[in-house]
Amino acid sequence: MGLVGLELKEFWLDEVGKAMFDFLIVGAGFAGCVLAERMSRQLGQKVMLVEKRDHIGGNCYDYYNEDGVLVHKYGPHYFRTNSKAVFDYLSQFTSWHYVQYKILAFVSGQFLPLPINLDTVNNFYGVNLSSFELEEFFGKIREYRHEIRSSEDIIVSQVGVELYEKFFKNYTRKQWGLDPSELDASVCGRIPVRTNRDGRYFDDRYQAMPKHGYAEMFRKMISHPNVHVMLKTDYKEIVDFVPFNRMIYTGPIDEFFEYKFGPLPYRSLRFEFETFDREWYQTASQINYPNEYDFTRIVEIKHATGQRHEKTTIAREYPSARGDPYYPIPNKENRLLYEKYRKEACKLKEVYFLGRLADYKYYNMDEVVALALQLFESKIATSL
Repeated sequence: MGLVGLELKEFWLDEVGKAMFDFLIVGAGFAGCVLAERMSRQLGQKVMLVEKRDHIGGNCYDYYNEDGVLVHKYGPHYFRTNSKAVFDYLSQFTSWHYVQYKILAFVSGQFLPLPINLDTVNNFYGVNLSSFELEEFFGKIREYRHEIRSSEDIIVSQVGVELYEKFFKNYTRKQWGLDPSELDASVCGRIPVRTNRDGRYFDDRYQAMPKHGYAEMFRKMISHPNVHVMLKTDYKEIVDFVPFNRMIYTGPIDEFFEYKFGPLPYRSLRFEFETFDREWYQTASQINYPNEYDFTRIVEIKHATGQRHEKTTIAREYPSARGDPYYPIPNKENRLLYEKYRKEACKLKEVYFLGRLADYKYYNMDEVVALALQLFESKIATSL
Protein backbone atom coordinates (compact mmCIF):
# COMPACT_ATOMS: atom_id res chain seq x y z
CA MET A 1 0.00 0.00 0.00
CA GLY A 2 1.41 3.37 -1.01
CA LEU A 3 1.48 6.60 0.98
CA VAL A 4 -1.94 7.70 -0.28
CA GLY A 5 -3.43 4.38 0.83
CA LEU A 6 -1.93 4.72 4.30
CA GLU A 7 -3.25 8.25 4.66
CA LEU A 8 -6.74 7.18 3.60
CA LYS A 9 -6.69 4.20 5.93
CA GLU A 10 -6.05 6.50 8.87
CA PHE A 11 -8.72 8.94 7.66
CA TRP A 12 -11.45 6.29 7.42
CA LEU A 13 -10.96 5.05 11.00
CA ASP A 14 -12.86 6.57 13.89
CA GLU A 15 -11.37 7.56 17.23
CA VAL A 16 -11.25 3.99 18.58
CA GLY A 17 -10.00 2.37 15.41
CA LYS A 18 -13.29 0.75 14.38
CA ALA A 19 -14.58 0.58 10.85
CA MET A 20 -15.82 3.96 9.72
CA PHE A 21 -18.48 2.46 7.43
CA ASP A 22 -21.06 -0.20 8.06
CA PHE A 23 -21.53 -0.80 4.33
CA LEU A 24 -19.54 -0.27 1.18
CA ILE A 25 -21.98 -0.04 -1.74
CA VAL A 26 -20.54 -0.45 -5.23
CA GLY A 27 -22.57 1.38 -7.86
CA ALA A 28 -24.84 4.43 -7.50
CA GLY A 29 -27.74 3.33 -9.69
CA PHE A 30 -31.21 2.43 -8.46
CA ALA A 31 -30.12 -0.57 -6.40
CA GLY A 32 -27.21 1.20 -4.72
CA CYS A 33 -29.07 4.43 -3.99
CA VAL A 34 -32.20 2.74 -2.62
CA LEU A 35 -30.11 0.63 -0.23
CA ALA A 36 -27.93 3.59 0.77
CA GLU A 37 -31.07 5.59 1.54
CA ARG A 38 -32.73 2.81 3.56
CA MET A 39 -29.68 1.95 5.62
CA SER A 40 -28.74 5.54 6.40
CA ARG A 41 -32.22 6.86 7.22
CA GLN A 42 -33.95 3.77 8.54
CA LEU A 43 -31.09 2.13 10.43
CA GLY A 44 -28.62 4.94 11.00
CA GLN A 45 -25.90 2.98 9.22
CA LYS A 46 -22.86 4.72 7.77
CA VAL A 47 -22.49 4.05 4.06
CA MET A 48 -19.73 4.57 1.52
CA LEU A 49 -21.26 4.74 -1.96
CA VAL A 50 -18.66 4.23 -4.69
CA GLU A 51 -19.30 4.93 -8.37
CA LYS A 52 -16.96 4.60 -11.39
CA ARG A 53 -18.72 7.31 -13.36
CA ASP A 54 -18.69 11.02 -12.58
CA HIS A 55 -22.34 11.07 -11.55
CA ILE A 56 -24.95 9.17 -9.55
CA GLY A 57 -28.03 7.53 -11.05
CA GLY A 58 -26.42 4.83 -13.18
CA ASN A 59 -27.95 4.49 -16.63
CA CYS A 60 -30.99 6.50 -15.48
CA TYR A 61 -28.88 9.64 -15.21
CA ASP A 62 -30.28 12.72 -16.94
CA TYR A 63 -28.97 16.26 -17.32
CA TYR A 64 -29.72 19.61 -18.95
CA ASN A 65 -27.55 20.08 -22.03
CA GLU A 66 -26.01 23.38 -23.09
CA ASP A 67 -29.28 24.42 -24.71
CA GLY A 68 -31.27 23.69 -21.55
CA VAL A 69 -33.00 20.57 -22.82
CA LEU A 70 -33.34 17.72 -20.32
CA VAL A 71 -31.65 14.69 -21.85
CA HIS A 72 -31.45 11.04 -20.83
CA LYS A 73 -27.75 10.37 -21.30
CA TYR A 74 -28.01 6.59 -21.58
CA GLY A 75 -31.22 6.15 -23.51
CA PRO A 76 -34.88 6.61 -22.55
CA HIS A 77 -35.97 5.46 -19.12
CA TYR A 78 -39.76 5.29 -19.10
CA PHE A 79 -40.72 4.75 -15.50
CA ARG A 80 -43.79 2.64 -14.89
CA THR A 81 -44.95 0.18 -12.27
CA ASN A 82 -47.97 -1.67 -10.95
CA SER A 83 -46.54 -1.58 -7.42
CA LYS A 84 -48.06 1.03 -5.14
CA ALA A 85 -45.30 0.31 -2.61
CA VAL A 86 -42.57 1.12 -5.13
CA PHE A 87 -44.35 4.23 -6.38
CA ASP A 88 -45.04 5.50 -2.85
CA TYR A 89 -41.43 4.89 -1.85
CA LEU A 90 -40.01 6.91 -4.75
CA SER A 91 -42.63 9.63 -4.25
CA GLN A 92 -40.76 10.60 -1.08
CA PHE A 93 -38.00 11.99 -3.28
CA THR A 94 -39.80 13.41 -6.29
CA SER A 95 -43.06 14.78 -7.59
CA TRP A 96 -44.21 13.34 -10.90
CA HIS A 97 -45.12 14.24 -14.44
CA TYR A 98 -47.78 11.73 -15.40
CA VAL A 99 -47.56 10.56 -19.00
CA GLN A 100 -48.65 7.84 -21.40
CA TYR A 101 -45.64 6.80 -23.44
CA LYS A 102 -46.20 6.74 -27.20
CA ILE A 103 -43.97 4.68 -29.47
CA LEU A 104 -44.16 4.19 -33.21
CA ALA A 105 -42.38 1.96 -35.69
CA PHE A 106 -41.41 3.07 -39.19
CA VAL A 107 -42.44 0.11 -41.33
CA SER A 108 -43.17 -0.02 -45.07
CA GLY A 109 -43.11 3.79 -45.30
CA GLN A 110 -45.60 4.29 -42.46
CA PHE A 111 -45.34 5.32 -38.82
CA LEU A 112 -47.36 2.60 -37.11
CA PRO A 113 -48.32 2.10 -33.44
CA LEU A 114 -46.21 -0.20 -31.30
CA PRO A 115 -47.14 -2.52 -29.63
CA ILE A 116 -49.06 -3.96 -32.55
CA ASN A 117 -52.74 -3.12 -32.18
CA LEU A 118 -55.87 -2.73 -34.30
CA ASP A 119 -54.65 0.49 -35.94
CA THR A 120 -51.28 -1.10 -36.70
CA VAL A 121 -52.85 -4.00 -38.57
CA ASN A 122 -55.48 -1.94 -40.38
CA ASN A 123 -52.94 0.56 -41.69
CA PHE A 124 -50.27 -2.02 -42.49
CA TYR A 125 -52.61 -4.24 -44.52
CA GLY A 126 -54.94 -1.48 -45.74
CA VAL A 127 -58.01 -3.08 -44.18
CA ASN A 128 -60.75 -2.00 -41.80
CA LEU A 129 -61.08 -4.79 -39.27
CA SER A 130 -62.95 -4.57 -36.00
CA SER A 131 -61.43 -5.86 -32.75
CA PHE A 132 -63.45 -9.06 -33.06
CA GLU A 133 -62.34 -9.52 -36.68
CA LEU A 134 -58.71 -8.89 -35.69
CA GLU A 135 -58.83 -11.78 -33.24
CA GLU A 136 -60.02 -14.01 -36.08
CA PHE A 137 -57.35 -12.56 -38.38
CA PHE A 138 -54.56 -13.33 -35.89
CA GLY A 139 -56.00 -16.83 -35.57
CA LYS A 140 -55.48 -17.35 -39.30
CA ILE A 141 -51.96 -15.91 -39.64
CA ARG A 142 -50.29 -17.04 -36.41
CA GLU A 143 -48.11 -20.14 -36.55
CA TYR A 144 -48.44 -22.84 -33.93
CA ARG A 145 -45.22 -23.64 -32.10
CA HIS A 146 -45.12 -26.80 -30.02
CA GLU A 147 -42.75 -25.12 -27.54
CA ILE A 148 -42.16 -21.42 -26.95
CA ARG A 149 -38.41 -21.29 -26.46
CA SER A 150 -37.21 -18.26 -28.37
CA SER A 151 -38.26 -14.70 -29.18
CA GLU A 152 -39.10 -15.84 -32.69
CA ASP A 153 -41.41 -18.51 -31.30
CA ILE A 154 -43.38 -16.15 -29.11
CA ILE A 155 -43.98 -13.49 -31.79
CA VAL A 156 -44.74 -15.84 -34.69
CA SER A 157 -47.16 -17.75 -32.48
CA GLN A 158 -49.06 -14.51 -31.83
CA VAL A 159 -49.01 -12.51 -35.09
CA GLY A 160 -47.52 -14.73 -37.78
CA VAL A 161 -44.42 -14.49 -39.94
CA GLU A 162 -44.98 -11.25 -41.90
CA LEU A 163 -45.57 -8.97 -38.92
CA TYR A 164 -42.73 -10.69 -37.08
CA GLU A 165 -40.33 -10.03 -39.93
CA LYS A 166 -41.43 -6.42 -40.47
CA PHE A 167 -41.56 -5.28 -36.83
CA PHE A 168 -39.30 -7.57 -34.80
CA LYS A 169 -36.77 -9.66 -36.68
CA ASN A 170 -34.35 -7.02 -37.97
CA TYR A 171 -34.79 -4.73 -34.97
CA THR A 172 -33.82 -7.59 -32.67
CA ARG A 173 -30.84 -8.50 -34.83
CA LYS A 174 -29.56 -4.93 -34.65
CA GLN A 175 -30.25 -4.57 -30.94
CA TRP A 176 -28.81 -7.88 -29.75
CA GLY A 177 -26.45 -8.96 -32.49
CA LEU A 178 -28.35 -12.25 -32.59
CA ASP A 179 -31.31 -13.63 -34.48
CA PRO A 180 -34.53 -13.75 -32.41
CA SER A 181 -34.40 -17.54 -32.71
CA GLU A 182 -31.22 -17.42 -30.58
CA LEU A 183 -32.74 -15.34 -27.76
CA ASP A 184 -35.02 -16.30 -24.90
CA ALA A 185 -38.72 -15.70 -25.41
CA SER A 186 -38.57 -13.11 -22.63
CA VAL A 187 -36.80 -10.58 -24.87
CA CYS A 188 -39.64 -10.01 -27.35
CA GLY A 189 -42.26 -11.42 -25.01
CA ARG A 190 -42.14 -8.20 -22.97
CA ILE A 191 -44.04 -6.43 -25.76
CA PRO A 192 -47.80 -7.17 -25.79
CA VAL A 193 -50.06 -7.62 -28.80
CA ARG A 194 -53.44 -5.88 -28.64
CA THR A 195 -56.68 -6.33 -30.55
CA ASN A 196 -58.08 -2.90 -29.60
CA ARG A 197 -56.87 0.63 -30.41
CA ASP A 198 -54.94 1.13 -27.18
CA GLY A 199 -51.84 3.03 -28.33
CA ARG A 200 -50.00 3.08 -25.01
CA TYR A 201 -46.65 1.34 -24.98
CA PHE A 202 -47.28 0.18 -21.41
CA ASP A 203 -50.45 -0.47 -19.44
CA ASP A 204 -49.00 -0.26 -15.92
CA ARG A 205 -51.06 1.42 -13.21
CA TYR A 206 -48.44 4.13 -12.58
CA GLN A 207 -46.70 5.76 -15.54
CA ALA A 208 -44.76 8.92 -14.82
CA MET A 209 -41.42 10.70 -15.02
CA PRO A 210 -39.68 12.33 -12.07
CA LYS A 211 -40.85 15.92 -12.49
CA HIS A 212 -37.41 17.43 -12.10
CA GLY A 213 -35.45 14.53 -13.54
CA TYR A 214 -33.93 11.30 -12.31
CA ALA A 215 -30.67 12.90 -11.19
CA GLU A 216 -32.51 15.23 -8.82
CA MET A 217 -34.52 12.32 -7.42
CA PHE A 218 -31.35 10.32 -6.75
CA ARG A 219 -29.67 13.35 -5.17
CA LYS A 220 -32.52 13.71 -2.68
CA MET A 221 -32.49 9.99 -2.04
CA ILE A 222 -28.89 9.88 -0.83
CA SER A 223 -28.66 13.37 0.71
CA HIS A 224 -27.96 12.20 4.24
CA PRO A 225 -24.97 12.79 6.53
CA ASN A 226 -24.49 9.03 6.89
CA VAL A 227 -23.92 8.59 3.14
CA HIS A 228 -20.50 9.42 1.73
CA VAL A 229 -20.23 9.36 -2.07
CA MET A 230 -17.05 8.80 -4.05
CA LEU A 231 -17.39 9.37 -7.81
CA LYS A 232 -14.91 8.47 -10.54
CA THR A 233 -13.64 5.72 -8.26
CA ASP A 234 -13.16 2.01 -8.89
CA TYR A 235 -13.98 0.26 -5.63
CA LYS A 236 -10.94 -1.98 -6.15
CA GLU A 237 -8.75 1.08 -5.65
CA ILE A 238 -10.04 1.63 -2.11
CA VAL A 239 -11.43 -1.69 -0.89
CA ASP A 240 -8.20 -2.69 0.88
CA PHE A 241 -7.91 0.42 3.01
CA VAL A 242 -11.44 1.74 3.53
CA PRO A 243 -12.70 0.01 6.69
CA PHE A 244 -16.22 -1.38 6.31
CA ASN A 245 -18.21 -4.31 7.63
CA ARG A 246 -20.22 -5.53 4.66
CA MET A 247 -20.52 -4.88 0.93
CA ILE A 248 -23.37 -4.50 -1.55
CA TYR A 249 -22.20 -5.03 -5.10
CA THR A 250 -24.32 -3.90 -8.08
CA GLY A 251 -21.75 -4.14 -10.87
CA PRO A 252 -21.02 -6.94 -13.35
CA ILE A 253 -20.71 -10.20 -11.42
CA ASP A 254 -18.07 -11.60 -13.78
CA GLU A 255 -15.90 -8.55 -13.18
CA PHE A 256 -16.18 -9.00 -9.40
CA PHE A 257 -14.72 -12.50 -9.70
CA GLU A 258 -12.07 -11.31 -12.18
CA TYR A 259 -13.63 -13.31 -15.03
CA LYS A 260 -12.47 -16.62 -13.56
CA PHE A 261 -15.00 -18.54 -15.67
CA GLY A 262 -14.75 -16.21 -18.65
CA PRO A 263 -16.58 -12.96 -19.47
CA LEU A 264 -20.37 -12.79 -19.59
CA PRO A 265 -21.54 -11.19 -22.86
CA TYR A 266 -23.43 -7.91 -22.80
CA ARG A 267 -24.81 -5.54 -25.39
CA SER A 268 -23.86 -1.90 -25.27
CA LEU A 269 -25.14 1.27 -26.89
CA ARG A 270 -23.71 4.35 -28.55
CA PHE A 271 -25.75 7.56 -28.62
CA GLU A 272 -25.71 10.31 -31.19
CA PHE A 273 -27.38 13.48 -29.90
CA GLU A 274 -28.58 16.33 -32.09
CA THR A 275 -30.36 19.56 -31.12
CA PHE A 276 -32.76 21.43 -33.39
CA ASP A 277 -34.02 25.01 -33.32
CA ARG A 278 -37.65 23.96 -33.22
CA GLU A 279 -39.98 22.76 -30.52
CA TRP A 280 -40.50 19.22 -31.78
CA TYR A 281 -38.68 16.82 -34.10
CA GLN A 282 -41.12 13.89 -34.26
CA THR A 283 -44.62 13.00 -33.13
CA ALA A 284 -43.72 10.47 -30.43
CA SER A 285 -41.20 9.93 -27.67
CA GLN A 286 -39.68 7.08 -29.61
CA ILE A 287 -39.73 5.88 -33.20
CA ASN A 288 -38.24 2.48 -33.97
CA TYR A 289 -36.52 1.80 -37.27
CA PRO A 290 -36.42 -1.98 -37.53
CA ASN A 291 -35.50 -2.29 -41.19
CA GLU A 292 -33.63 0.86 -42.18
CA TYR A 293 -30.43 2.51 -40.95
CA ASP A 294 -27.78 1.32 -38.52
CA PHE A 295 -29.55 2.84 -35.51
CA THR A 296 -32.51 1.13 -33.89
CA ARG A 297 -34.53 4.12 -32.77
CA ILE A 298 -34.75 7.89 -32.43
CA VAL A 299 -35.82 9.19 -29.03
CA GLU A 300 -37.14 12.67 -28.30
CA ILE A 301 -37.50 12.46 -24.56
CA LYS A 302 -39.25 15.85 -24.24
CA HIS A 303 -42.50 14.08 -25.14
CA ALA A 304 -42.18 12.04 -21.95
CA THR A 305 -40.62 14.53 -19.52
CA GLY A 306 -43.21 17.25 -20.19
CA GLN A 307 -40.54 19.91 -20.59
CA ARG A 308 -41.55 22.97 -22.59
CA HIS A 309 -38.66 24.41 -24.57
CA GLU A 310 -38.22 26.22 -27.87
CA LYS A 311 -35.51 23.74 -28.85
CA THR A 312 -35.47 19.97 -28.85
CA THR A 313 -32.83 17.27 -28.66
CA ILE A 314 -33.02 13.79 -30.15
CA ALA A 315 -30.85 10.73 -29.58
CA ARG A 316 -30.13 8.08 -32.19
CA GLU A 317 -29.20 4.72 -30.66
CA TYR A 318 -26.59 2.43 -32.17
CA PRO A 319 -26.25 -1.01 -30.55
CA SER A 320 -22.74 -2.31 -30.08
CA ALA A 321 -20.87 -5.33 -28.80
CA ARG A 322 -18.35 -3.02 -27.13
CA GLY A 323 -18.70 -0.38 -24.47
CA ASP A 324 -20.39 -0.12 -21.09
CA PRO A 325 -22.55 -3.17 -20.31
CA TYR A 326 -26.23 -2.32 -20.74
CA TYR A 327 -28.11 -5.52 -21.48
CA PRO A 328 -27.33 -9.07 -20.34
CA ILE A 329 -27.92 -11.35 -23.32
CA PRO A 330 -30.50 -13.93 -22.23
CA ASN A 331 -30.00 -17.38 -23.66
CA LYS A 332 -29.23 -20.84 -22.30
CA GLU A 333 -25.47 -20.71 -22.74
CA ASN A 334 -25.13 -17.40 -20.92
CA ARG A 335 -27.40 -18.51 -18.07
CA LEU A 336 -25.19 -21.54 -17.49
CA LEU A 337 -22.11 -19.34 -17.33
CA TYR A 338 -23.84 -16.92 -14.96
CA GLU A 339 -24.83 -19.82 -12.73
CA LYS A 340 -21.15 -20.55 -12.09
CA TYR A 341 -20.65 -17.00 -10.86
CA ARG A 342 -23.84 -17.10 -8.80
CA LYS A 343 -22.60 -20.15 -6.93
CA GLU A 344 -19.38 -18.31 -6.13
CA ALA A 345 -21.37 -15.33 -4.90
CA CYS A 346 -23.40 -17.54 -2.56
CA LYS A 347 -20.19 -18.48 -0.74
CA LEU A 348 -19.62 -14.87 0.34
CA LYS A 349 -21.64 -14.19 3.46
CA GLU A 350 -20.66 -10.53 3.84
CA VAL A 351 -21.32 -9.48 0.23
CA TYR A 352 -24.79 -8.96 -1.27
CA PHE A 353 -25.22 -8.98 -5.06
CA LEU A 354 -28.11 -7.08 -6.61
CA GLY A 355 -29.06 -5.45 -9.90
CA ARG A 356 -29.19 -6.04 -13.62
CA LEU A 357 -25.45 -6.60 -13.93
CA ALA A 358 -24.93 -8.43 -10.66
CA ASP A 359 -27.86 -10.81 -11.32
CA TYR A 360 -27.23 -10.92 -15.07
CA LYS A 361 -30.92 -10.32 -15.69
CA TYR A 362 -32.92 -7.71 -17.54
CA TYR A 363 -34.82 -5.84 -14.82
CA ASN A 364 -37.12 -2.88 -15.26
CA MET A 365 -36.46 0.05 -12.95
CA ASP A 366 -39.36 -0.71 -10.62
CA GLU A 367 -38.21 -4.33 -10.32
CA VAL A 368 -34.78 -3.17 -9.12
CA VAL A 369 -36.39 -0.87 -6.55
CA ALA A 370 -38.64 -3.67 -5.33
CA LEU A 371 -35.73 -6.12 -5.07
CA ALA A 372 -33.61 -3.58 -3.19
CA LEU A 373 -36.40 -2.92 -0.69
CA GLN A 374 -36.95 -6.65 -0.30
CA LEU A 375 -33.25 -7.28 0.32
CA PHE A 376 -33.21 -4.53 2.91
CA GLU A 377 -36.27 -5.78 4.77
CA SER A 378 -35.65 -9.53 4.57
CA LYS A 379 -31.90 -9.77 5.06
CA ILE A 380 -30.14 -6.56 6.00
CA ALA A 381 -32.51 -5.01 8.54
CA THR A 382 -33.12 -8.36 10.25
CA SER A 383 -29.41 -9.14 10.54
CA LEU A 384 -28.40 -6.03 12.50
